[in-house]
Amino acid sequence: MTDLPLSAADVADTGSASATMTDDELTARVHDVVIIGSGPAGLTAAVYAARASLEPLLIEGVVEGGPTGGQLTLTTDVENFPGFPAGIMGPELIQNMRQQAERFGTRFITEDVTLAEVTTTPVTLQTASGKTIRARSLIIATGAKPRRLEVPGEDELWGGGVSACATCDGFFFRDKHVIVVGGGDSAMEEATFLTKFASKVTVIHRRSELRASVIMQERAFKNDRIEFLFDAEVTEIHGRDGLMTGVSVRDTATGAMSEVEADGLFLAIGHIPNTWLFEDVLDTDDEGYLVVDEPSTATNVPGVFACGDVMDHTYRQAITAAGTGCRAAMDAERYLAGAEGVTAAAPDAEPATASTDA
Repeated sequence: MTDLPLSAADVADTGSASATMTDDELTARVHDVVIIGSGPAGLTAAVYAARASLEPLLIEGVVEGGPTGGQLTLTTDVENFPGFPAGIMGPELIQNMRQQAERFGTRFITEDVTLAEVTTTPVTLQTASGKTIRARSLIIATGAKPRRLEVPGEDELWGGGVSACATCDGFFFRDKHVIVVGGGDSAMEEATFLTKFASKVTVIHRRSELRASVIMQERAFKNDRIEFLFDAEVTEIHGRDGLMTGVSVRDTATGAMSEVEADGLFLAIGHIPNTWLFEDVLDTDDEGYLVVDEPSTATNVPGVFACGDVMDHTYRQAITAAGTGCRAAMDAERYLAGAEGVTAAAPDAEPATASTDA
């Protein structure tokens, strides 16, 4: 990994427009739109809401939700986001999005949300520093984080061979040997996709049988580039000069240890949506993702919308997250325009009236 993730200090140094608003002003005002989350979904929602003259307030970061800027700040080269034919670094893409949102008037608070009362009118949020923020509408873009192995070497080699997205990073492992950890449909899908690039894919699964559907198992079994290591778990990831070189594997039946050389490791053991702030209030599916009233982004609470990976367990791409962020901002604008006592922003200019005289 050649670039470090953006820190809260790095983001704050961009000259946030919120610096011109005091804490008293932030807390005294009832904001039209507040957005929680600063990944592609939240920042795209901010661009659209700001261009609609809604003066959105974006709160960057949620407790345990990952780095400011979302998972893209942990990614090196992004080559599948439209508009960048030569690719772009993940942190740079997020920085560009943030600056664009700020250009149109988005204000930022770089801290965590610790409490969310979404059934009140207005919505009330509490931040880590004690600020109370109120809003007529709320856009939740808190994302999801990949489940980790929590083994030595994983954090150090994240972006240096360790990944949770074959679609994002598979291209970089052409003619290499890679490992996929998992036994469900996602693992089989990742392994099959990776054979487009890798010379060999080893699926490591801690049980003797896969959990994947029969059709997904058959596709993987028939692929001559995929091999399986059952009853095994990765206990450590090894690397040299910031690049992965292999893993230590323990046999779950006998406890015997072995070493597997590989250039990359892809986690396919699920994601954890960052929804704990809204537990028992907003509807979620069996996996914990927020449920929205498709094709809108509306949750079961009026005026509360969700976008990005916190409601999408199917695609989980930067571009799809950005698309739902656009939808959420448009949904919030329409909600505000129709809400009692709230009107859409009035234009600065007066209309020229056409004459009907003959």
